Amino acid sequence: MKKITSWDEFTSIDSSKPFYFLKNSTTCPISSSAYEEVEKFAKDHQDISVYYLNVQESRPLSNQIAEEYGVKHESPQLFLFNGNQVVFHDSHWNITYDKLDQLTKQHI
Repeated sequence: MKKITSWDEFTSIDSSKPFYFLKNSTTCPISSSAYEEVEKFAKDHQDISVYYLNVQESRPLSNQIAEEYGVKHESPQLFLFNGNQVVFHDSHWNITYDKLDQLTKQHI
């Protein structure tokens, strides 16, 4: 998993391949659980790019992603990008290893 902190870093992600992006809160127990699920998935699927931001550290980036892609901000929140489009997003307890595995089989 690679931490992204700015819009420039976000827009430099290679969008020719699908990737996951997690909005994480460093103060929320639900976010902590989601982060652990995504981190485990990323370790088991090193051929798939996974990025994240910590909302408290990168609020402008979090807000810009919500605005650019028309997805109301939540935290934790997981996106699956394919090209320059959000093909899936979900939040809170729905962010699980099994959900990422299922999405990967469907979209990647």
